[in-house]
Amino acid sequence: MSKRSATEIQASSESQGESRKAQRGEFGLHKTAPEDGMGDFEDAWEDELESDEEVVDAEASKGEDGMDVDDDVMPPIEESDEQPAAPEAFIPGVHHLEKDEILEPDDGVYVMRHNMSVDWPCLSFDILRDNLGDQRQRFPATAFLVSGTQADVPKNNAISVYKMSSLQRTQKHEDSDDEDEDEDEDALDEDPLLEYRSVPHLGAVNRIRAQPLPADSPLPPVSQPYFVASWSETGKVHIFDVRPLIEALDVPGYTIDKARTHKPAFTINSHGQAEGFAMDWASSGGANPSALRLLTGDVDSKIYLTTTTPSGFNALTQAFRTHSDSVEDLQWSPAEPTVFASCSADQSVQIWDVRAKGRRSVAGIDRAHRADVNVISWNRSTSYLLLSGGDEGGIKVWDLRNVKKSGVIAPDPAPVAAFNWHTAPITSIEWHPTEDSIFAASGADDQVTLWDLAVEQDDEETGTMEATPQGGRNVPPQLLFVHQGQKDIKEVHWHPQIPGMVVSTALDGFNLFKTISV
Repeated sequence: MSKRSATEIQASSESQGESRKAQRGEFGLHKTAPEDGMGDFEDAWEDELESDEEVVDAEASKGEDGMDVDDDVMPPIEESDEQPAAPEAFIPGVHHLEKDEILEPDDGVYVMRHNMSVDWPCLSFDILRDNLGDQRQRFPATAFLVSGTQADVPKNNAISVYKMSSLQRTQKHEDSDDEDEDEDEDALDEDPLLEYRSVPHLGAVNRIRAQPLPADSPLPPVSQPYFVASWSETGKVHIFDVRPLIEALDVPGYTIDKARTHKPAFTINSHGQAEGFAMDWASSGGANPSALRLLTGDVDSKIYLTTTTPSGFNALTQAFRTHSDSVEDLQWSPAEPTVFASCSADQSVQIWDVRAKGRRSVAGIDRAHRADVNVISWNRSTSYLLLSGGDEGGIKVWDLRNVKKSGVIAPDPAPVAAFNWHTAPITSIEWHPTEDSIFAASGADDQVTLWDLAVEQDDEETGTMEATPQGGRNVPPQLLFVHQGQKDIKEVHWHPQIPGMVVSTALDGFNLFKTISV
């Protein structure tokens, strides 16, 4: 990967990935052929007699210098009543671009759509909580992110906190009056603003996650820490306090205490030199809500737990071991503080309880996918539902009440839902923070997809619409939206304080968008 030529981080409202609501087979990336500039011509000899109207038209046809225009030489251009062809909906995997065809966005299906380019690719990020309120619907929007870079050499890497502001609505209201339209046009002319503060980080960042903060709670004061953990390619997990970086972006003139921010508050060395990707935080809640728990998993199939005490962090030395290959992702249970799930390149999903003796899994799905299981997500509202995404491109929904206990000889349970829309490995998957049937996924096929399990095919509503489009690929009714255009998409997250906002990161930067579907 080569460094971008820009010396400063740039912000642009031009999106690279666009699509359209895909429910009931609709997509919004349209193929467009080059326009033909030739018009139709009128027959100059069609009428021999001039009417009064024709005389007036003849006078109007004179040029600015009063010269008569000879219709024999230059016949007037006739306005065609023929309507231009409707744009063709582009369905990934079915349609292919021909020569001179391009993809154009359907801006009518995006409430907001922005692209942010950065100096170095940030292939992992998390959304930081802010003090701007929950359930925000008004524009312009503001979001705070934390990410880690993939620079050319280890010493050039950094952890950055971004403030993305002036995120204007990019879709006009159909029922707005002229005055509102003028205001909307003025707002659309304002470019989004990207500000950041960074701290050095040795080694590329494989994954980064921020500590959980209780819903509806304000950002902690600047005197208190706000921790993020980074999985480095060096095999170490670093924990940084980024609260002063947020303050510096919010308060002009605030001076950052580098002794507090530029060195890790704690480093986990339990994994030796084995790097990893799996990581998840949780709050202990209950009588000690400030206590934190951090799980980290490595390519050597080991999982370690780090906890907090009044005196600081405590990295436990005994590993959790059941997997036989790289641990790819980890998720704490939203309902039981001692239970977590893991997935692995050994094709399994395992359920653990930190209280169990021997540090072995207590239940699992031995063959959850026919390839590596890359990512999982635990439903925050319906705590028995777990999502998984595999290297084969499959997405599965599991009912954990059906998962067999360890040591029990029985077949693996069947998923309650399975989708094979993506044609390349699933790179990220996440349930909606409040809607228990909706989730987002991203894949190496350069798609971000939004799904709703509550949607079912309605034959009366679809009428005569073909269930399978030309090309033979069925569009699942649960597929709400397909967002395209980014290259090498790695992660996607819902913004917990801005309903419906989705943020994705890829080799070519960040996309922030909100659709009419969710």
